[in-house]
Amino acid sequence: MKKFLTASLLSLAAALPAAADDQRNLVTILTAPEPQTQLMAMVLTLNAVQQGATAQILLCGPAGDIALKDAPATATTGQPPRDASPQGLMRMMLDQHNVKVEVCAIYLPGRGADASVLLDGVTPAAPDAAARAIVAHNSVVMSF
Repeated sequence: MKKFLTASLLSLAAALPAAADDQRNLVTILTAPEPQTQLMAMVLTLNAVQQGATAQILLCGPAGDIALKDAPATATTGQPPRDASPQGLMRMMLDQHNVKVEVCAIYLPGRGADASVLLDGVTPAAPDAAARAIVAHNSVVMSF
């Protein structure tokens, strides 16, 4: 896990140029059920935004639960070393950094729910728009 995160961070750093005319968009795809992996995905996304990238987060499978108003404790409980939670960092990016947060198009139907169960600002993804973001020339995709 440590090697993977280090490699991801190095790849991300190399892919984010300093030139403003080549604005990078980070697409974070998160499916992992583990709270620590979910939090690390949010930490790396936030750091990329703080370094000038735009970002969007696509939550699928068990990670979609982070976007629920009634999220499980694994999404909302703070973790060391800074007592941050996956949902807390995601909400901060949504509210303070205009990061687009979506759940996979099949997440809500799979739960038998509609968008009313999602946090304000989180929407279901349109597959065509998500695919365009993933293959765009200025996108960096990070998947957990």
